[in-house]
Order: sequence, then structure tokens, then C-alpha cells
Amino acid sequence: MTQNTSFFLNGQLYCTKKNLNLFDLISYFNYHDSLLVIEYNSIICDKKKWNQIFVKNQDKIEIVTIVGGG
Repeated sequence: MTQNTSFFLNGQLYCTKKNLNLFDLISYFNYHDSLLVIEYNSIICDKKKWNQIFVKNQDKIEIVTIVGGG
């Protein structure tokens, strides 16, 4: 039996039955990966490790997009 994983993304609760890593998550939500910073349980994640960090139950993930302007 597959267990649900509940996690918070930018303060909103999500549930999934899939085993997702951070790269899967940004791809699913159509973020452009070159313009992001990801905070995973209060730690800024190195982009090189996004495919190695898997979402676990009750994780808190913040995705911050970089916007230019003047």
C-alpha cells in the first residue's frame, strides 16, 4: 500500500502518493530552475542536490523566484 506524503510548499499543504525530489517538484509546478532559490526545512539547498533531496512527510519547502527590475 502506498502511503501519502504531506508537505508544505510556500505555506500551502499538499499531499502526494509519489516519491518526489525537489527537482520533480519545481518541474511539476512549472518553475524555471535558473531563477530560483529553494529553502528546505529552513536550509537553503544547493541546486546541484535538488535531485537528491526527496520530500518527506511534514517537510516545509519555500520556493523563492528571483525577479529583476529597476
